[in-house]
Amino acid sequence: MPNERTSATAGTVDKVAAPDPLCFVLMPFGRKSDGTGTPIDFDAVYEQLIAPAVRAASLEPVRADEEVTGGIVHKPMFERLILCEYAVADLTFANANVFYELGVRHAVRPYSTVLTFAAGTRLPFDVELDRGLPYPLGPDGAPEQLETARDRLTARLVAARDATVDSPVFQLVEDFPQVDRLKTDVFRDQVRYSAAWKERLAGARDEGLAAVRAAEGELGNLRDVESGILIDLFLSYRAVKGYDEMVSLVERMPRPLAKTPLVREQLGLALNRLGRREEAERVLLTLIQERGPSSETYGILGRVYKDQWTEAKRAGEEFRARGLLDKAIEAYLAGFEADWRDAYPGINTVTLMELREPPDPRRNQLIPVVSYAAERRLASGQTDYWDHATRLELAVLDEDETAARQALSHALAVIREKWEPESTANNLRLIREAREHRGEHVPWAELVERELLRYVHERSVRLESPRPQ
Repeated sequence: MPNERTSATAGTVDKVAAPDPLCFVLMPFGRKSDGTGTPIDFDAVYEQLIAPAVRAASLEPVRADEEVTGGIVHKPMFERLILCEYAVADLTFANANVFYELGVRHAVRPYSTVLTFAAGTRLPFDVELDRGLPYPLGPDGAPEQLETARDRLTARLVAARDATVDSPVFQLVEDFPQVDRLKTDVFRDQVRYSAAWKERLAGARDEGLAAVRAAEGELGNLRDVESGILIDLFLSYRAVKGYDEMVSLVERMPRPLAKTPLVREQLGLALNRLGRREEAERVLLTLIQERGPSSETYGILGRVYKDQWTEAKRAGEEFRARGLLDKAIEAYLAGFEADWRDAYPGINTVTLMELREPPDPRRNQLIPVVSYAAERRLASGQTDYWDHATRLELAVLDEDETAARQALSHALAVIREKWEPESTANNLRLIREAREHRGEHVPWAELVERELLRYVHERSVRLESPRPQ
């Protein structure tokens, strides 16, 4: 139960429910595996085991924001590590981010940090001496024996209230200075503010560009806004095709945030959508030069060259168009070779190879590899629209109507933003037109395109219709 405090007002004493203490959870996100292929679903561990155990200890769980800033450790992260009264750290797979955060926590908090890990995990020597709490996993990577595991973790958190020193820094270094707990009420408000803004921006995306602009106007000075909120705002503009706003937002972001790979990649995307292709190319090539090959960066660069090819083709510039098509193919191929698990640059590679005259023979070698990457992603359970869209494009390339219809059904069920099916329909149209030019006709292919575009049209109508008062 929450604590209670008394406050005197106008001669009376009222009991006011105090908020539960905050417990920061340090752990990876999503589904991961170690070098041997052992899987673990960290989201299930959090939702089924850690968060319920924290609440049962009369604490409020706070998990790190998954949409952090492309690797940057930002101010709210340090605030949560320092100011949350309690913390749970999941050490499974010795995740580098978790260990960094645990080091910060141990340096500033002598007690109230509980360690846990999946049973069978080999912990690094530096934390082997700490009293970690193992939890069992099932074959699917989700936690098992939940009631027992939750009770044990809850008991450990309740025991942590006794202020027994658990930080090895404070245990081993006598008189190590403790950072006093400061501004906790302000910090708690900031945590809730961040969660509320996620909901605010999600609603604005559904309403369109004007609503996202209005949301930004409510934020005030952007240099005082949490990095996670700025990234959410940035990607919200992308979702509603506010590409001018994306470019403007980058210019007004704090410089460390604007220099992260995520922001620079999406800046390249926005510049390209605005027709500023040379600027987009420069941003992306500079990022590749500084950071090395990346499937995402090369994928966006491939799109820049693909759009240039489309423009040259429309202008009747036959030889320039051929050169730009080859340039796009090589960029997408470099992205796929940077990470064979990422099917996005792979499917674009084989699609553009199909559009060459004559088709690039390398596509026959690549299609099975792209297909395997897509299937492994689908089998992981962590899928999105693009995984099903990739399977759809592969089915069209293979002229497999049954597989195409099945993939289309699955893709339509998981669309998030209306530009996603637009992009897929455009690729399928290019394939169909290239084949028709060669005298090949697939009668059902156009039906697939129409179904994708019908969703886009119906979504636009819903957004434009007046809402009931």
